[in-house]
Amino acid sequence: MAYTTINKSTDHFNTKLVTGNGYTTQAISGIGHQPDLVWYKGRNLTSPNLFFDAVRGANKALVANNTNAEASVTGYLNSFDSDGFTVGNDGAVNGSGDTYCSWNWKANGQGSANSDGTFATTYTSANQTAGFSISEFTVSGSGNVSFGHGLGAKPKLVITKSTSHTTNWNVYHEDTSASPQNDYLFLNTTAAKASSTNVWGTGMTTSVVGLGVDIGVTAGRTYVAYCFAEKPGYSKIGSYTGNGSADGTFIYTGFKPAWVMVKRTDSTNNWMIIDNKRTPSNTGTVPEIFADSNSAENNSTDGRFDYLSNGLKARGTNAVINASGGTYLYMAFAEAPLVGQNNVPATAR
Repeated sequence: MAYTTINKSTDHFNTKLVTGNGYTTQAISGIGHQPDLVWYKGRNLTSPNLFFDAVRGANKALVANNTNAEASVTGYLNSFDSDGFTVGNDGAVNGSGDTYCSWNWKANGQGSANSDGTFATTYTSANQTAGFSISEFTVSGSGNVSFGHGLGAKPKLVITKSTSHTTNWNVYHEDTSASPQNDYLFLNTTAAKASSTNVWGTGMTTSVVGLGVDIGVTAGRTYVAYCFAEKPGYSKIGSYTGNGSADGTFIYTGFKPAWVMVKRTDSTNNWMIIDNKRTPSNTGTVPEIFADSNSAENNSTDGRFDYLSNGLKARGTNAVINASGGTYLYMAFAEAPLVGQNNVPATAR
C-alpha cells in the first residue's frame, strides 16, 4: 500500500480549466494553494506551452515547445495569487471564448539562495512535503558541476532550461537506464532518449543535481530547474513497457491519478499529457496535449488511459502510450491516495 502524509493532493497540485473572457485581466481561483509553477496551454487553439514560476517572476515566460530564451511579457500572467493567479488580455492566455488548461504546483514562493552544490543558486524554492522545487542559477566553474535542489530527497525527474540563451529543455529521469546520469531527453522535441558520458555529471543526490559538460551547460549562462522527488500516495515517477494490445499495460501508482505525462524513450514520439479535469471519467475519447507542440488538443480513441483507484490502464495500441515492446517514462500526480494518512482508506472521488 502507498501510505501517504498528503491526504489532500490539491494542497500541492491541481489542474484548473479556464475560459478566456478577452478582458484586461481575469482572476483564476479555486486552485487550493498559491501556485509557484503554472504550466498554461490553450486547448482549442494553436498556442504555446507556457511556463511561469514565482522564482523568476510572474511576467517571465518560457515556452516548453521551443528553444527560446526567457521573455519578459505583458498581458500573460500578471500575478500569483493566494488561491490561483491572474492572467492578462493576450490571446495566448485569455482570448474571448477560448479554452485553456493550467497545471499548478506549489513550491515555497521565491525561495532563497542554496549553497549545497559547487556553486550557489540565486533562489531555490522547495516544497519538501510534496517533493517539488524550483531553482534559478548562473553556472560557474567548469567540468562537472552541481547545484542544490532543497528537497532533502533524491529527485527522480529534473527539467532544466537556460533562461538566458537559446537551448533545448534537458530532462533527467531516473528510469531511463541503469546509468541515468548518462541519459537525456528534450522536452521540446519528440526525439527518443539519447546518451552521452557525464550528461548529468555525477548524478543526483539528496542535496544536489549534477550537471555535466556533455549536456551543454555553459559557465555564465542562467538556468531554471524544476525538480521532482517521488512521494508515496501523491506522486509516482516511473517506467513501463507497452504490450500493443487494447487490453493494455497496467501501471501501479498507489493512487487515482489526476495528471499524467508520458514519453516513449526507444522511438520518436510526443510528450503526452492527460488530466482528470479535461477527462473526468474513463471515456472512449481522450483530449491529449503534447508538451513538445503548440497544437490544440488532439482527441484520441486509441491512445488513452483508464484512471483506476490504484493506477492507470493503457487502452489502445497508439504508439504514444502502448506500442508493443515500447519503453515509456511517466510522471503522475494523485487525485486521491489509495490509503491516506494514519492508514485511513481514502476514496478515489
